Amino acid sequence: MTQQTVLVTGSSGFIGYHLCRRLLEDGFRVVGIDNLSDYYSVQLKRDRQAMLEQYPDFSVITRSIEDPGVVLGVFEAHKPDYVVHLAAQAGVRYSIENPRSYLESNITGTFEILEAARAHPPRHMLLASTSSAFGSNTEMPYRETQKADHQMSFYAASKKATENMAHSYAHLFDLPVTMFRFFTVYGPWGRPDMALFKFTRAILAGQPIDVYNYGGMQRDFTYITDLVEAVRLLMDAVPERPADGAVPEGDSLSPVAPHRVINIGNSEPVQLNDFIAAVEAATGRTAERNLMPMQAGDVPATWADASLLRRLTGYTPQTGVAEGVAQFVEWYRAYYPEAPDSQ
Repeated sequence: MTQQTVLVTGSSGFIGYHLCRRLLEDGFRVVGIDNLSDYYSVQLKRDRQAMLEQYPDFSVITRSIEDPGVVLGVFEAHKPDYVVHLAAQAGVRYSIENPRSYLESNITGTFEILEAARAHPPRHMLLASTSSAFGSNTEMPYRETQKADHQMSFYAASKKATENMAHSYAHLFDLPVTMFRFFTVYGPWGRPDMALFKFTRAILAGQPIDVYNYGGMQRDFTYITDLVEAVRLLMDAVPERPADGAVPEGDSLSPVAPHRVINIGNSEPVQLNDFIAAVEAATGRTAERNLMPMQAGDVPATWADASLLRRLTGYTPQTGVAEGVAQFVEWYRAYYPEAPDSQ
């Protein structure tokens, strides 16, 4: 059997790194693109990339996807069978400070991916979106078939825009597209701007942690290996344009395109205070909480209905917060052995 090639954008990022490892271990040839942006520690990204470069079937292009012609050149050279587009400017709060970076990376970058796929169609395009796309919806759990028209941050708006852009290309050029809506992903090698990283660093150093919405936030925390398993299975769940426009009940498949939106979440909202308690248990330390109001652009709760994922793949994420947080804290202490560990 001919070895299949997967193009992974954002390959040195948190999710990209874990997905690339899984794909390489499954026997795929993986081509990564990552510009090693300085939004957070470039060294952390370089360390992830160095681990991937130990695999003979991995190669990486250190360029920005929004630069004209870069992605097209990669498609022309490698003719990927699958594309998993994870490269993005992430973070709700940073999108208030620097919205242009979201326009360039998320919207222009995705446009370059879609144009390259139009010229060299892969078997399946899988693009990362976010649970933030649900915006001001209050009906829980979030279902993919719910309207999602009122995004609360420019980050969320940029990701919803990519869903719509991809739908138009799927319809016009018959490109099979699956959009993932990720729900608060965490785990080893995670992003330093995420709450778990910040909490662990501060608690071990004996410093206070900022707790938004006075601890009343709820999140559907999804462990990284569960998310990667779901993505890997969804690669084989290629959407097809409905011949008669009829879509099964509960399916987010478009009636006019091979395009589907999929939630990937644990289907279990966790109170922020309970999440902090898991960090306290894993570190053996007690957190000093700095209670703060809700941040602009944020939402008080997320909760995924993952029944469509289960229907398509037979899989449901299942790692509990206590187990997942303990795995992260173990990694953190190994990666930062010099970090202060307050007694």
